[in-house]
Amino acid sequence: MLRWILLSLCLWVLPAAAQEPPARVRELLQMLTDPEVQRWLDQQRVPARAASAPTAALAASASAPASPAAESMLQRRIDDMRADMRSVADAMPRVGAEVLNASRAMRTEMREVGAGSMLALLLGFAALGWGAERLLFLASGRVRRWIIGSSMDTPADRLRATLARMGFGTSMVLAFAIGTVGAFLLLDWPPLMREVLLAFLLALVAVRLAIVVGRFLLAPGAPKFRMVPMPTEAAWFWHHRLVVLVTWLAFTRAGIGWLVSQGIDAGVWRVLGNITSLVTLLLLLEAVWRRPGARNDRWLGLSWGLSGAFVLMHVLRVIGAFDTFWLVAVGLALFGAVRLNQAIEAHMQRPPDDDPTRPVAPSVGSAIVARSFRLMLHIAAAWTLLVAWDIDLAVILEPTTLPLRLLRALLQIAIVVLLADLLWYVLRTVIERRLSEAVAVHMDDADAGRAMRLRTVLPIVRNMSLVIIATMAVLMGLSALGVDIGPLVAGAGVVGIAIGFGAQTLVKDVVSGIFYLLDDAFRIGEYIQSNAYKGTVEAFSLRSVKLRHHRGPLYTVPFGELGAVQNMSRDWVIDKLTVGVTYDSDLERARKLVKSIGQQLAADPEMGRHILEPLKMQGVEQFGDFAIQLRMKMMTRPGEQFVIRRKALAMIKQAFDANGIKFAYPTVQIAGGADPAAAAAAQQMLASQQPPAAG
Repeated sequence: MLRWILLSLCLWVLPAAAQEPPARVRELLQMLTDPEVQRWLDQQRVPARAASAPTAALAASASAPASPAAESMLQRRIDDMRADMRSVADAMPRVGAEVLNASRAMRTEMREVGAGSMLALLLGFAALGWGAERLLFLASGRVRRWIIGSSMDTPADRLRATLARMGFGTSMVLAFAIGTVGAFLLLDWPPLMREVLLAFLLALVAVRLAIVVGRFLLAPGAPKFRMVPMPTEAAWFWHHRLVVLVTWLAFTRAGIGWLVSQGIDAGVWRVLGNITSLVTLLLLLEAVWRRPGARNDRWLGLSWGLSGAFVLMHVLRVIGAFDTFWLVAVGLALFGAVRLNQAIEAHMQRPPDDDPTRPVAPSVGSAIVARSFRLMLHIAAAWTLLVAWDIDLAVILEPTTLPLRLLRALLQIAIVVLLADLLWYVLRTVIERRLSEAVAVHMDDADAGRAMRLRTVLPIVRNMSLVIIATMAVLMGLSALGVDIGPLVAGAGVVGIAIGFGAQTLVKDVVSGIFYLLDDAFRIGEYIQSNAYKGTVEAFSLRSVKLRHHRGPLYTVPFGELGAVQNMSRDWVIDKLTVGVTYDSDLERARKLVKSIGQQLAADPEMGRHILEPLKMQGVEQFGDFAIQLRMKMMTRPGEQFVIRRKALAMIKQAFDANGIKFAYPTVQIAGGADPAAAAAAQQMLASQQPPAAG
């Protein structure tokens, strides 16, 4: 197509009259009819069409009707893939010749230097980089000793040590790069030699960077600093595979780039790229199926899934479907990076030698860092797709067609979702952190009341925050799609008013619950009583509270039906005991015994911490028909009085019996002296009240 456009332009600039064309025009026409020139133009057309396929598809869909445009875009894409595959097939016999020609050109330019000298230069600059790195290593002995001896007991310590290791590893890579690439750039080289040496030196830097990244994340030789939770065997395995894969990709890319700079046609370098892709696929499949634990039935599906994804990427690359290839590649890389980020975050928060299955509440700082890094991963993935698809960001920001406007709306929605996810995760982390701290507070501590209040209020705040953030994200997403959200907000207000009038009981429950929480009437774990309902507060929602009765039943009581609440778990309780003794008892001795028992209970290591005021006798409560009622009291923590009461009564019984103080009980006394007639009458009356014997 390009040669026909040029030919048409040449004919268009010719005079209308039949005149002899100038000599330079005749030379141009002869060049355009040359078979080699035509073949070169065809080969240059293929990568240009493949690279601009997404942009061309958007333009075509905007300038034509919907159905014909889609059909034309699909047909154009199929034609591009067919042309690309034909160019690759035609170029396969010429691969050897093209590589040989590039090698001859290289040898011609390096005739004075020689291939051996070229290799020696490459190794020499690599040695310079290694020497610079070694000097930095020797000069940083104090830093290395501090990093090795750093504590890893808390998440803050691990984060500090990790950042120090990352900075040290980055400085080592920079030293290597300065020693190799920097030293190379200081000298003047022939153009071709400069390009070749620079490409391979950059490949060496990439390999060195892969080694540092592997040591930083996996730390196969130092499990103490390992960021990715895995056994040491697996760490060594993945470290070796990472270095091998990066080495292969870096040096093959440098080699193919050098061949492209020598002027080989697109079909030849596409053939070489397909061969490189095949070897990369084999390396990936080997890593997937030979990894530690690959034969585990649980992860067998993962092995097949990854293998299928890698094979699909290779097929897409071979057939020239680069837009789909980049979509699959970026999606798979993003999924793996997000999972890796989650594993690192959980591992960095977990204390050493802790149960890996136990959930750990992350710190606020680590949550912000982890979620921000996740946000950057999504932004990097989107940017990679835009660059790979050759889509100009300025065109998306100021769209002129419907597909571009839709693409911009989708990007805005993605940004809103990611920001909402970041905000919700950080807020949830703050709430869960405070909840975990509140749960860890002992009931005897001074902050127990505040901790219980947090346990009561924070779950409601968490649920309400989720609803608010989700609602705002949905409204902003609809606004990005072009939906006017003003009527929706106004309609929601009208609907809310209508619901308020139609569900007054529900509104009463919700409002009552809000005021109960504001008044701090009860908290989770407290024992309350209201009307006929009593029990321990287990949970509550916006409209009701759940009470667990001490015998087991669970009451769900709407806030509007609670009324006055009697809280039996606040601050302290005064428990009063009443004991009846006989009229001939020594009351002063009884008082001293009760005081001694109160002191013993206060000194008890288990019960003493729950006693605020020890047991003591208040005196005589009343004179009964058969006993003197003695009143005693003690002040304890709420809920602990029952156990202490039982212990106190047992000790009172034992002490009174040992000291001759008798407990009174109802008796029947019959007066009459020694009168036989009265005794006989009383005996007859008692006999008449006994039940008859069974017949």
